[in-house]
Amino acid sequence: MPSKEFNSLPNIYLVGPMGAGKTTVGRHLADFLDRQFLDSDHEIERKTGANIPWIFEKEGEVGFRQRETTVIDELTNKSGIVLATGGGVVTQAANREFLKQRGIVIYLYTPVEIQLQRTYRDKNRPLLQVENPAEKLSSLLTVRDPLYRDVAHYIIETNQGAARDLAQRILQLIIDKKIK
Repeated sequence: MPSKEFNSLPNIYLVGPMGAGKTTVGRHLADFLDRQFLDSDHEIERKTGANIPWIFEKEGEVGFRQRETTVIDELTNKSGIVLATGGGVVTQAANREFLKQRGIVIYLYTPVEIQLQRTYRDKNRPLLQVENPAEKLSSLLTVRDPLYRDVAHYIIETNQGAARDLAQRILQLIIDKKIK
């Protein structure tokens, strides 16, 4: 049973690159807080009835990002949620504003080597269907890391500990900061 101090916490939004563990860590956080867990990519797929690779193929990244912004606006207007976002959510200024103004943003920083280990078999990631995925992940992180850092209230490195432990560290960090 979550304590009353948890009830007063704002929404928690997880940002970071592909393979950072946003969905896994987010599920644990939601369990600890007895909150609804949402994943923006899954919500886009649910609303469109199509998977993300298909959306990218038919509408391109621009079409996908438009859909993503609509969904992020809707989801960040809910209350009492933990939200895992897609890796590119920060590329749109509107998304960064929605996230930063409407909740606590946690950047799950993950080195490229770990991202590659966690994503190398995943065919549901259109941006990684290239000849050199490591180079692609590196170039994405170069562009997106400053955006993740700009929007984040807190930065957590994901290369230490299991997802459940990371979720506990995040929760403790938020509570400690709230008390001070």
